[in-house]
Amino acid sequence: MKIFCTGASGYIGGSVAAHLIAAGHQVTGLVRSPEKAEAVRARGVHPLLGTLDDRDILTQAAQRADVVVNAASADHGDAVESLLGALAGSGKPLIHTSGSSIVGTRAKGERSDAIFDEDTPNTPSPARAARVALNEFILSHRDKGCRPVIICPSLIYGPGLGAGPDSVQVPLLINLAKKRGNAAHAGPGENIWSNVHIDDLVTLYALAIEKAPAGAFYFAENGENSMREACEAINRMLGFAELPTAMSMQEAAAEWGERTAEDTMASNSRVRAKRARQELGWQPAARGLIEEIEHGCYRE
Repeated sequence: MKIFCTGASGYIGGSVAAHLIAAGHQVTGLVRSPEKAEAVRARGVHPLLGTLDDRDILTQAAQRADVVVNAASADHGDAVESLLGALAGSGKPLIHTSGSSIVGTRAKGERSDAIFDEDTPNTPSPARAARVALNEFILSHRDKGCRPVIICPSLIYGPGLGAGPDSVQVPLLINLAKKRGNAAHAGPGENIWSNVHIDDLVTLYALAIEKAPAGAFYFAENGENSMREACEAINRMLGFAELPTAMSMQEAAAEWGERTAEDTMASNSRVRAKRARQELGWQPAARGLIEEIEHGCYRE
């Protein structure tokens, strides 16, 4: 198949593109610079120079493709409108990437027992209300002659593009540990995020392309850990003997920025990928987060 992928030079999009190319598909990837074009070309992706703001480029690329994977931004409404408009009436799938912070709540590092699957009602936080509204807009196009599908990953970890780790939360924690000589979490670090290995995530994209019905929404996870557990594993990996330290939210905001500290590093996001397992037969099998930190791609 001919597949058009936005975010083809990024962690998720690049990993998905590599998986699809290995399966024999032809992937055209949207990139923003000649340098990124050369990088993706070396991995077998046909580069297309442009940005998410280039409506004509997105429309034409989507119309030429059999499948569109949007992995560049979970929040770019104009790009989504362009892609959906191009696919309307075609029956073709649009696989859109969201993120499980849509069920997250600001908790200042405290634990929450709220767990969500695809059928659990949820009122998003103000920080994620626009993303949830965009997801609903995308899925509403199941009645307009295309096949919109949303994949909603939890905390992603593991080596992207076969060239080392490039996720968000874990590298932030590792970089801070190296800077301070000890791992540190926001607040008590009892907050929990579900997580998924990038290798398992890309297989979910392939399954969704193959057989997800129009209007489907899938969480992606295969376990969960607290930020404290992640920090303890980082200390073991780096050879630091001390226990991780607890930062105040002011300290965390100074390190990561207020929104990242509040909505990512000190929040809870606990989800269950019930529908992906039941409906698509997804069977994640990669090593867990703690093992990956201690013995995998994050270890120097």
